[in-house]
Amino acid sequence: MGGVSAQTLPDTMQATGFDHPGGPEVLTLREEPLPQLKPADVLIRVAYAGVNRPDCIQRAGHYPAPPGASPLPGLEVAGEVVAVGSEVPQELLGQIVAALTPGGGYAQYCAAPWGHCLPVSEAMPLAQAAALPETLFTVWHNVFERGMLRDGERLLVHGGTSGIGTMAIMLAKAFDAEVIVTCGDEAKCRAARDLGADLAINYRDTDFVEAVKEFTGGKGVNVVLDMVSGDYVPRNLKCLAKDGRHVTIAVLGGMEARLNMALVMMKRLTLTGSTLRPRSDAFKSALADEIAQNAWPLFASGELKPVMDEVFPLAEAAAAHARMEAGEHIGKIVLEVSGD
Repeated sequence: MGGVSAQTLPDTMQATGFDHPGGPEVLTLREEPLPQLKPADVLIRVAYAGVNRPDCIQRAGHYPAPPGASPLPGLEVAGEVVAVGSEVPQELLGQIVAALTPGGGYAQYCAAPWGHCLPVSEAMPLAQAAALPETLFTVWHNVFERGMLRDGERLLVHGGTSGIGTMAIMLAKAFDAEVIVTCGDEAKCRAARDLGADLAINYRDTDFVEAVKEFTGGKGVNVVLDMVSGDYVPRNLKCLAKDGRHVTIAVLGGMEARLNMALVMMKRLTLTGSTLRPRSDAFKSALADEIAQNAWPLFASGELKPVMDEVFPLAEAAAAHARMEAGEHIGKIVLEVSGD
């Protein structure tokens, strides 16, 4: 395996993966060799692993792992560092961390670059720690860096009770922004309001463009965090204030959109977007450093906590994926691998 370990490690581990793309039922528990560590990697004995929409898209065959990454799903974990690569500070051995991973989280052991790890305090439950990295890295980069959300501005988030949506509400409110969300039913709208959303719109019975216009007195929002794309984009642009920023992070409603470019010019709008997984290790390490300084202390202190939906055993990852794809969850779904 390479590197230095604090204890004798097994040669194999239990992991959940798939042999061919398909529905949730293709996920099966199997025995796999332990990951090989690169010089800048740590090996984490996984206590919990977060479940994210990209895991489901990968399982369906539409989001292959990047070159060199584990083919196993799982983009975030929490657990103990049990081995370190040759370029990793020795003091990380034995530390409890949450980590953004390039893949491989659905397993008893997972490798991740040490620069993508954040320290977990004794007060933070590991299930919650595992529910943070993917959404926290994604929201911080897209809302605050690409979207440049500032104090006193307004943010519109679609999918307000998803893992991304709940994280966006909490962080934006923590930094004194006003938050408007869309949700699919009244129960989800209530949950979003309980989290701090200033307005929660049931998109099934209300035109969100008109609702945003009325709520903001016609001024609109400064930033839209868009996970839908498709025909939502022209409607989102109508919601934006002058000099507004539209940030796309998923295309669940389709990859193409028709735009009124005259509107873009008249309002001086910025359209941007990103995907996190293919970005370089150096970029993610820099992002982790910024999060450690600005956002992580809010969670380490317990001031903010991720919204938790349901915990499934690793062997029941198929049920976890089915729940995510049914769209009924509120907050984060996680897998228990070895527990706290």
